[in-house]
Amino acid sequence: MRSFRKHWLGWFLVVDIMLAVLLFIVYSPDNRSIGKKWVADVFNDAEQVKNEALQLTDQPSSKRPVQIDAPQIQQKPELPRGCEVTSLAMLLQKAGLHIGKMELARKIDKVPYYQNQQFGNPNAGFVGSMDDISKQGFGVYHEPLAKLGRQYLPSRIIDLTGRSFDSVIAQLQDGIPVVVITNVTFKPLPQNAFHLWHTNEGKIKVTNQEHAVLVTGYDKNHIVFNDPLGKKNETADRKAFIDAWQQMGSQAISYRKSPIF
Repeated sequence: MRSFRKHWLGWFLVVDIMLAVLLFIVYSPDNRSIGKKWVADVFNDAEQVKNEALQLTDQPSSKRPVQIDAPQIQQKPELPRGCEVTSLAMLLQKAGLHIGKMELARKIDKVPYYQNQQFGNPNAGFVGSMDDISKQGFGVYHEPLAKLGRQYLPSRIIDLTGRSFDSVIAQLQDGIPVVVITNVTFKPLPQNAFHLWHTNEGKIKVTNQEHAVLVTGYDKNHIVFNDPLGKKNETADRKAFIDAWQQMGSQAISYRKSPIF
């Protein structure tokens, strides 16, 4: 229903044109051949009008500022490496659930930091120790986070990873924040900040500056976010933030307002 309302203009124009075509044929019996050609032309024009209307309504307007009020949770002191589950806790609390970072830290899938000459894979679980800084640890990526989120919002969590940043903007315009994987500088890192890990699932590039935040808004020049290591509604340069996010694989997790059955 929401999709139909969103694109009502295109469909309304198509219906009007179709009615006009039918009336022309009914009341012009001596012009059938002309009418058939006109019908084809009209329907082609109608399809173009519909497609243009859909394209216009599908693209979010990123010029209108958005600011969402979402809970701010600090990851420290309990979780010195828990930015991802802390950001997920903020997201779930915004959705109306009373879920804390420590519960999520206990439940998220975990893998050893280094075992059998292989590093842990953050795509499989949290790598190493999250709460003990004296032990080796790294972090976790979008798949285990989305899997954990679905334990609480089973039909509503959506993984936007791999899409353009417009998908994040669309969520924000709908009043829903988004967890993203980025780095602590919120701008692209030099290539020497990354190193290669050999894991059971293959080679991956990682950086010790990996970080996660909850994006809560934007304006023309900035992205706004709740930082588990910082403050509520911090800002970063919009282009630099998006470039840094893309450098980390365009990883993003959010939720739908209502479940899909």
